[in-house]
Amino acid sequence: MPLTELRIQAIKPAARPQKITDADGLYLYVLQSGTKSWRMDYTFAGKRFTYTLGKYPQLTLAKARLKRGEIKQKLHDGINPSVEKKARKAVERALVEDTFSAIADDWYQSKSDKRSKAWREANKLYLERDLKPSLGKLAIRNFDARLLLTVLEQCAQERGIKTADRVRQTALQVFEHAILKFKAETNPAAKLKRWAEIPPRTNRPHLVEHEIHDLVDAIDAYPGHLTTKLAAKLLLLTFVRKTELVEANWSEFDLANAKWIIPAERMKMKEAHVVPLSKQALQTLEALRPLSCGSDYLFPKSSTILKPINRATLNNMFANMAKGKYQGKFSPHGIRGTASTWLNERGFRHDAIERQLAHSERNQVRASYNHADYMPERRQMMQAWADFLFPAESSLKRMLHDD
Repeated sequence: MPLTELRIQAIKPAARPQKITDADGLYLYVLQSGTKSWRMDYTFAGKRFTYTLGKYPQLTLAKARLKRGEIKQKLHDGINPSVEKKARKAVERALVEDTFSAIADDWYQSKSDKRSKAWREANKLYLERDLKPSLGKLAIRNFDARLLLTVLEQCAQERGIKTADRVRQTALQVFEHAILKFKAETNPAAKLKRWAEIPPRTNRPHLVEHEIHDLVDAIDAYPGHLTTKLAAKLLLLTFVRKTELVEANWSEFDLANAKWIIPAERMKMKEAHVVPLSKQALQTLEALRPLSCGSDYLFPKSSTILKPINRATLNNMFANMAKGKYQGKFSPHGIRGTASTWLNERGFRHDAIERQLAHSERNQVRASYNHADYMPERRQMMQAWADFLFPAESSLKRMLHDD
């Protein structure tokens, strides 16, 4: 017997859920608490499904019967209403949960453990400062590229074109992550590849051979802290990356075997790196030990031995010494280019030089088979480079002890 409004209102809660039938599969489901909801049972492709239409009295009897008619029409058209409903809810949920901010956080967390400190700091800055404030709450699916363009243009005005394009590259990776997770279908950051005229990348400024000894003399004459001068000298002798040097820890040095083992987590390519130490490098470390005041770091801050010196310290030194002679002409990273050029010109093997620079092998097939470390040749070339920098023992002692 079909239901009526009076009959529905007369239904009282029972000790167990009640299923009170209307017609054509529609029924009222009543919980022990008295909560009533409309449901409909049907079969599709030989399987039984239950579809919840809504709660009573928000959904009246008349409206429930109209929804029943809509469901029956879908079944007639070969559509499974339950599957369609789940898909619709997934899309609605995605609009709320799959925001740019949520996907960006998921992308960052999936990468951060395998990336360098510099990568983590840069990308976190681009996300938190530039992207999330304007785009964070927006659904990532069907994202409008014009919104991202607005952010990039604003960033370009405030911080420059190159920084803005690095922000775009971070967004590019976030959207690519969304596509891989089936949260988005297109990458608006890829569409904006040519959004502005990006100045071409230039090589780091470095010196040629005949300019090196003038640099050594300028470091010697620099009126700054002795530890800063020794940092510059050790950077010359080892030509590691600046961050690898300023964050160096005494525990990484095996002085008895004249080698410095930089752990993988501190390397750009995430592989441990061995630096053979020349006689001059060992002498520098010997002079440096008492100046570190018991710190774990070779170059602790003057205010605390618990942290290393700022990364900009060496940049500032090179910019200010010799009355600004090296401003824009030479940088800490430029030492690597200078050393590489000198060693190549002296006939040392390219493979040994590249391994000492901790560069990755571009030929991936070759990289998978070539595990040679060229250590004997690398020791020889590091000593040759040190002897070129400090050809006389007196010049080394002068830099170490004059202060």
